[in-house]
Amino acid sequence: MFLARVYIRLKPTVNDPQGLTIRGGLRQLGFDSVASVRAGKIMEISLEESDEAQARAHVADMCEKLLANPIIEEYSFELEQG
Repeated sequence: MFLARVYIRLKPTVNDPQGLTIRGGLRQLGFDSVASVRAGKIMEISLEESDEAQARAHVADMCEKLLANPIIEEYSFELEQG
């Protein structure tokens, strides 16, 4: 069994209106040192796999096919045995 933590974020060249809104809110609350915010998603996926290489391949395939939009997003993931 493995636990994958998948991190999905907008590519640096893509505008991030959610991040801009969060930055504005933080500045209104007095956090003037916040220069920028980029919002993203974290997903935890449990896999009933016995082989780590196979688990990594499956998570990468999930990201490519569904979880991340390769045009505007990039992803990375961590895998731990559990």
